[in-house]
Parts: sequence; C-alpha cells; structure tokens
Amino acid sequence: MTTTGSPVLAGRADARPARPRPDGTSRAARNRRKWYEIIGLTGPAVIVFTVFVLAPMAFAVYYSLYRWSGYGWPTEFKGLDNYFGEYGAFKDPIFLDALRNNAIILVGSLAIQGPLALGIALLLNRNFRGRSVFRLLVFVPYVLSEVTVGIMWQLILLRDGTADSLLKNLGLGDLVTGWLADPSVVIWTMLFILTWKYTGFALILFLAGLANVPPELTEAAAIDGASWWQTQRHVTLPMLGSTIRIWMFLSIIGSLQVFDVIWVASSPAVRSLGASNTMATYMVDHGFNQREWGYGNAVAVILFVISFIAAVVFQRFVLRRDIEGALTTRKG
Repeated sequence: MTTTGSPVLAGRADARPARPRPDGTSRAARNRRKWYEIIGLTGPAVIVFTVFVLAPMAFAVYYSLYRWSGYGWPTEFKGLDNYFGEYGAFKDPIFLDALRNNAIILVGSLAIQGPLALGIALLLNRNFRGRSVFRLLVFVPYVLSEVTVGIMWQLILLRDGTADSLLKNLGLGDLVTGWLADPSVVIWTMLFILTWKYTGFALILFLAGLANVPPELTEAAAIDGASWWQTQRHVTLPMLGSTIRIWMFLSIIGSLQVFDVIWVASSPAVRSLGASNTMATYMVDHGFNQREWGYGNAVAVILFVISFIAAVVFQRFVLRRDIEGALTTRKG
C-alpha cells in the first residue's frame, strides 16, 4: 500500500493554479512600475531640494573652512579656525553677545508673546460687539513687512521723538532714554518691537485652536457650576495643548533666525558693540559688509546647527505626541 500524502498535496497544489493578475502583468513588472511612479512623483522634489537646500549647505560648510573674500575660488585653507581659532566665532565676544541676544529674544518670546496672545485670544473668543475690529487691530502688525516695522519704530523712538514726548507729557520724563542707542537698553527695545509685531501671529494660531474646542464641553462645565476661569483652565487650555506647542516650535526657530527688524531698527554702531546683534545680523555684517565670506559661512553653519538641534530636541521631547503617525519609523 502506498502513502497518499504527497499525491494529495500535489493534487491540491495542482488544483490551485496561480491566479492570473487582472492586468496580466507579473510581480516584477508591477514592482518596476511602482518604482517608476515613486521616482516620477518624488524626483522633481528631490532635485529641487538637492539644488536649493542640500547643495548650498554643502558649499557653506566647504567655504567655512577657508579664508575667502568672495572673489575667485577659496585657496587659503584654515580648517576649523573660523570656528574655534584665535579669531574664530567662539572666541569673538561680539558673537557671544549675539548668542546671548538670541537667547534673550527666545526666552522673552516664549514668556511674553505666548501668554499675552493667549490671554487676548481667550478674551476675543467671547461674543461681543466689535470683536472683529479688535482681532484686526492685534493682527495688523504681523502683516506689515519687517522693514516697515523697523523704520516705523525707528522714527517713534528717536531722541525727542513720539515716545519721548508721550512720556514727558505723562510726567514720566525720567524714563526717557536712548531706546535704540543705549547699549544697555536696545536689546529690550528690540524685544518689545518683536513682541508688538508677532503677537498677532500667535493670536491667530490660538483663535484657530479655540475654534476647534467643542462648545458642548464648555457648556457642560458651565452647567456644572464652573466659573469662566475654571472652564478655561481645566477645559479650554488642555485642548489647546497641540496649538501652543506648535506655536512654541515656530517661535523658537524664528527667535534664533531673527534678522530683518533688528537690522533695520538698530544702527550699525550699536550692533558692532554687540548690544543688539543676533547671529543672523552678525553673519550678514561679516559676510557682506566686511567681505569675510569664509567667516560668514562659518557663522551660518553655527546658526544652522543650533537651529537644527533645537528643532530635533523640541520635536523629540515636546512635539512627540503631536507628530505621532506623521513620521514613518521602522518597526522591530
């Protein structure tokens, strides 16, 4: 008697022939077509990203290793001297002042702009006559160009200008000072101007977040006897968490790269003392004005690395829940 296992299995295999594909193509052909589609759809974006982002970054790193005036091809190799040498960025007290000023603007933006915009957003989220006008008034500074804002505040804060005259008329003449000329005051003046301009941006983000808070939740809290403040604290603010974190991320990156307003509003003499310089103004001043292109590229690389680290750390530890599912990670 012979065994029947193998014939049965063979019979079952014979009974289930390979199912023909609807389009009549083989698996290898489908894989090729999939890769053609991926290359065709992402290829232009990859080319643009490589040409306009990766290539300039690579050139910046390359030039930062040379002493270069911008003419011809750089030939005087300096290695890391532009970073850590005797005359490198990290040995220059003006650059260290620029780092400190960026830190002041960053902390000030998070500590002042955010709470201020959030408080205004909570107030303007209530129904009252003229709400749209107030929203517009707070948002208008953000739509003005940085150059316009810089020139406008430069005129207002001139010696014996509008601000000084207002203080004198209010009997506060002792507070009059060189808002844009005093090295001990100018960075705080810049922080005030930046807060005035960018609070409207934070306000719009927070109002958009408040629009997504279900009204049933606040109504239920009111029915349960919660006060307005208790409702905002225990219901509204927790649901604004993702919006607040996104705003913090944008504010941190913007504070590290701030340039336009400070470049226009503050004078080069004050910036040269390190009083109002930021990393971006310091980079442009050395790269363009002083023709130190290699050194300016080194500062650009430092600015990029600091911004990149800040972005990665913030995304890793603060935005983790908000971007969960948006990034593809390998399992196992």
